[in-house]
Amino acid sequence: MIPLVPEYIGYCDVGIEADLITSQHARIHLLDDGFFKYQLDIDNLQVDNSTGLICVSRPTNPSGNVLTDQECDQLDRLAGNNDVPLLIDSAYGTPFPNIIFNQVNPFWNENCIVCMSLSKLGLPGARTGIVIANEEVIRFFSNMTAITSLAPAGIGAALVNQLILDRSLLPLCNDVIRPFYQQRSQLAVRLLREAIDDSRLHIHKPEGSMFLWLWFEGLGITTTELYQRMKKNGLLVVPGKYFFPGQRSVSDHAESCIRMNYVQSEEQLYRGIEILAAELRACW
Repeated sequence: MIPLVPEYIGYCDVGIEADLITSQHARIHLLDDGFFKYQLDIDNLQVDNSTGLICVSRPTNPSGNVLTDQECDQLDRLAGNNDVPLLIDSAYGTPFPNIIFNQVNPFWNENCIVCMSLSKLGLPGARTGIVIANEEVIRFFSNMTAITSLAPAGIGAALVNQLILDRSLLPLCNDVIRPFYQQRSQLAVRLLREAIDDSRLHIHKPEGSMFLWLWFEGLGITTTELYQRMKKNGLLVVPGKYFFPGQRSVSDHAESCIRMNYVQSEEQLYRGIEILAAELRACW
């Protein structure tokens, strides 16, 4: 069960059975200056005998939403009361690579599984994963990995091991990686505001990861159609509907959003936003 969508597009492909995933829409909280934020709708979250796992990412790809410490506590109580694990995908999270722009605390206990990655440390080809869980879960996971992977690649693990021994891993994340993404997200927001002076553009509050999540009210076409139009002009984005796993139908909100990557060069970022702005003006 995914307790709030939109969520990571890759979760759609993790199972071999249909209807493996169920999910709950997030509450939309409108903020000042054209921002908004997704929040956990804990009151309407239903866990039953068919639920085997509660899964969230922190921060979330695509929206950059970061669950608060309180929301993690609420999910943890819900999971514990129903005897199911809580899995937190922390590929962008704390303590490393720490691409989080507000202050949150790492979360783990015996009923929690935390997954981390080295790929966001500048090592996308050395995609070493890290799993933190209780001993029983780790034993099962080790047995599975021995069959499916035989042995993990050693390059990423060796590099990060040295970073830990040198005590340079956390300074790398806090002084180099996080400031780079935070500054680039601020630049992207500024360019969007300058190019698209329209109150129907809503930007999810940038709290982490390397994407912006844009919501266009009253667009007149779906963002799937918008994608096709922009593609012809050289701009690629991802339509929002693909980030709502576990939903039986595509909502109007899902068809009004896109994910935008902001880590290209400043010149490419400026050009892409100009293409987006021109298409939005035509639609609006």
